[in-house]
Parts: sequence; structure tokens; C-alpha cells
Amino acid sequence: MKLDSSAASLRLADVVKHTPLIYNLKLSEKYNCAVYLKREDMQVVRSYKLRGAYNMISQLTGEELGRGIVCASAGNHAQGVAFSCDKLGTKGVIFMPEITPRQKVKQTEMFGNGSIKLVLVGDTFDDCLLEALAYTKEHNMTFIPPFDNYSIIEGQGTVGVEILEDLPDVEVVVMPIGGGGLAAGVGSYLKGRNPDIKLIGIEPEGAPSMLKAFEHGGPVTLPEINRFVDGASVKRVGNLTYELCAAVLDEMLLVPEGKICTTILKLYNEDAIVVEPAGALAVTALDQIKDSIAGKKVVCVISGGNNDIERMQEIKEKSLLYEGLKHYFIVRFPQRPGALKLFVNNVLGPHDDITRFEFIKKTNRENGPALVGIELTNSDDYQALVERMKAFKFEIIELNNDQTLFEYLV
Repeated sequence: MKLDSSAASLRLADVVKHTPLIYNLKLSEKYNCAVYLKREDMQVVRSYKLRGAYNMISQLTGEELGRGIVCASAGNHAQGVAFSCDKLGTKGVIFMPEITPRQKVKQTEMFGNGSIKLVLVGDTFDDCLLEALAYTKEHNMTFIPPFDNYSIIEGQGTVGVEILEDLPDVEVVVMPIGGGGLAAGVGSYLKGRNPDIKLIGIEPEGAPSMLKAFEHGGPVTLPEINRFVDGASVKRVGNLTYELCAAVLDEMLLVPEGKICTTILKLYNEDAIVVEPAGALAVTALDQIKDSIAGKKVVCVISGGNNDIERMQEIKEKSLLYEGLKHYFIVRFPQRPGALKLFVNNVLGPHDDITRFEFIKKTNRENGPALVGIELTNSDDYQALVERMKAFKFEIIELNNDQTLFEYLV
């Protein structure tokens, strides 16, 4: 089957927004190039996923629509499917992982407007996918895949149609990758019209499913993934998306989850842009490609803005840890009067802040080891802080360097 994202663009014209491609001055100056943000966070359902979902569902027969549809999603595909169900007058059953942010669940219900039933099951997208496929077969319904389908990929490719309409001389396009539908669709469309456009796919470090597929010459199932970037964390990419991405992508990169959090906060504080973790992937990667993009016209796809406000504290914490500004210790205080006062007055720097303090043992309080969280204003202050602790005879364990203890205690 040949992808025709131009035809899909016409099909979607009255449903999806032609989202803006906005020049970003700060990023352009920082990286010595022209950076444009493709704002899919401003889409009807605040992500590009509506494009593929509606493109596929709108082409189903009346009989298929009558039997109803099923999908599995980490959140954004669910909202696109829910919106499409309401728009096209069909019933849908939507499976989502139990850990899906509440905000995405509520939004899905809102867009469905009574047309959908939600089922929360499993810890990952891959878990709920198995349940959804079984339900589809049992009830003789139509399954709407999140990424591994030509109509879905073709619909996501309309993002590329709009990029080329708005910036015909684009030279580099940076895209997030989860299952690969966006990169496959956009990449195929752009390369088909200008093979010189450089296409770069970005995944979170904790879920490198497309990169591993590239290394193995085909999709592989990862035994474990970090689910923090919920919109781009799958254990296995699609067969179709892999084939298309392998044919069109020029580069695949991974970015740390902590650095993604820093990008989320910067976009919010400096540009008033609310992005979800997956939506920040492309901008996060600019540091890694700064030398190759200098002087060029670069588009970063902001894939979605469905970020639950309740996650912001976690995002700030991960950012501080990544930037070396937040450190946790187990501190055993010397058995002498005034040890805590000494720690505060002589060990902490003038701008250091204790953000957490609790004695670990329920018995022997005031004398036993304590869990201490310290926030710095400059990461370079860390070594001096550790040296002062040792100089004043405070026994410490640096928890940031011990993943097992960190996860258990912090």
C-alpha cells in the first residue's frame, strides 16, 4: 500500500487544525540556526494522534462503524480515537494502562462525549494492547492501532504536509519516536519530496525500542522500559513503522529523562509552552546535534501538550537531579552536642537549602542516621559540600550514586 498523506490532509481538513510552525528566537540564538516549533500541542486534542485515528476511522465502512471500534493507548491516541468516535457516530472501547495520568483519562472521556467505554488495565501500553486485541476478537469489532497501520501512518504524515507548506526550504526535521508512526509518516512524505532533508528520530533513554530495532535489523521486544515518557515508551515498535523509519531516518538519538524534564520546565518558564515529556523530546536533542544544525532551518515537532499538572513536582525533581542541583545523603551525625547546628552553620554553603530531613530509624531518634536532601544553586558547589562534610567528621553515603538505595529511600 502506498502512503498518500496529501490525500489524508484533504480528508482531515475539516477536523484537525493546521497547527502553527513558530520561529523560536531563544533556541535559534542558542544553536546558531533557525529553529521552528511545529506546535501539535495546539491540536484539537493537544497532540498529533487525532490525525492518524480520524484518517483510519473515517475510511471504515458503515457496517464496520456499526460494530464499533477498539483501541489501546498510553493516552494521546485514546483521545484522538474518542474524538473520532463522537464525530463519526460510532461506539468505541478504549484500553489504557492503569498508570495513565488522570488528566489524560479525563480528557479521553470528555472527547468521547458518551461514545466510548474506558478500560484501565496493565502497567504498560504493551500490557493493555494484549487485552485490547483479545477484546476486539471476542466482540468482532475493528481495532484501531496506535501506530502500526498504513492509514494511521498516512494520517500522521499530514504533519509533514503542513511543515513543507509553511517552510518549503526546511533542512532538518527532528521528531519524537514511540511506536514510530509519526516519524514514519512525516519522514516518508518529506523524503519523497526532498531527499536532502535530514530526518532525526529521538527516543527517551529508558525506552530505546526503535534504536534497538535498528541495531538488530528488525523490531525487538525490550524486557523492561522506563515509563516516565509515557507518550513515547513502548517495548516494541511496529513492523511497518520500523521498515519505513529504517528507509527514511538519517539519525537516531537517545535523550535522558532528566534532561527532558529540564526542557519541559524551560519551555514553560521561558516560552509559556506546556508540553508533555514526549513533546519535549525533539527540543531536548538539540544539544546533541548543535554542530550539524548550525546555520540551517530546523523544525522540532512538539508532539503533544497533555501534561498532568500533578506531575510537575516529579518533573522538577528529575530535572534538579539531572542538572546536579539536588543531592540526597544518608548522614550519620557525630555523637556530640550541637552536631545538627554545626551541620547547618558550617557544612551547608550560604546558598544551599535542605529540602528533606528525616531520621531513618524509628528508635534511637536524634542520634541515628538521617536522610538529608540538599538543593544547590550551582552544581559546581557539590564537591566542596562533600569535602566539608568529611572535614567535620560527618559519615555520609551519597545516594545519587547508589541507584538501589536511592530508589528505596528517596
